[in-house]
Amino acid sequence: MEPLGLVVHGKAEPFSAALRSLVNNPRYSDVCFVVGQERQEVFAHRCLLACRCNFFQRLLGTEPGPGVPSPVVLSTVPTEAFLAVLEFLYTNSVKLHRHSVPVSFPLLLTGSLPALPHTHSGLERNVCPHREKYVYLSQLCLQFVVKVLDVELVCEALQVAVTFGLGQLQERCVAFIEAHSQEALRTRGFLELSAAALLPLLRSDKLCVDEAELVRAARSWARVGAAVLERPVAEVAAPVVKELRLALLAPAELSALEEQNRQEPLIPVEQIVEAWKCHALRRGDEARGAACRRRRGTLPREHHRFLDLSFK
Repeated sequence: MEPLGLVVHGKAEPFSAALRSLVNNPRYSDVCFVVGQERQEVFAHRCLLACRCNFFQRLLGTEPGPGVPSPVVLSTVPTEAFLAVLEFLYTNSVKLHRHSVPVSFPLLLTGSLPALPHTHSGLERNVCPHREKYVYLSQLCLQFVVKVLDVELVCEALQVAVTFGLGQLQERCVAFIEAHSQEALRTRGFLELSAAALLPLLRSDKLCVDEAELVRAARSWARVGAAVLERPVAEVAAPVVKELRLALLAPAELSALEEQNRQEPLIPVEQIVEAWKCHALRRGDEARGAACRRRRGTLPREHHRFLDLSFK
């Protein structure tokens, strides 16, 4: 029987520091990436990337070709995000900064690495087939994002959560917006939300905002989307405006909305008619469901006493 060997462990800190010194270090580097819109050169080491990540193993191949290898172009991957991923691959740890690395970038890179097309098109929405390699880093990024959530950041984080199916982050973002509704609705991030990201907000009973202000925010959001997509405002708004609870508006407000809607179509006429029906019948019944249900921030109006459905 062979004698049992003794495993001797060296100190982790010097080892990690030595590997960190190789991140983006041209010395001994045998692969170069051209990253971001600024086309910054980032140097790395093929063997380390390949053994740490199957994605890079497939991207870089088994051996470099003859001569000087061509740079790998990742033009749509933000440089600081790419460096953060490299740091994690080299050292098994990464330091994230609220302002230097925007929330979407580490989450995008950990949830969806660049695809492998011949064009090196950069950051795509193809899910990395070896995503399990990044579960740990993904969890670290999620923890980081949750800790630094603020009004300016939360809508951007919500968009990332919806895009990549990060349910835990989506719940935290929605809860944060519910508590800071008026401030969040005034941010640029809110105007840049997709319809899929905006829907869970408009369906919430816990938004601390009145319906009149929510209608104005939805119109601003649709205008921005219409300008970007070059489509009519009503077409852009169609997936989300059905969640607006127009019956909560007073008759004068509903009349004003109807007039504005004639000048700039936003809400289907049928939806406005349904709101008028609630006023005419002087009740909100179960058939209309959430259309007559108050939100947490709904300001009281005279006709609300006729609505059966209270805030839940």
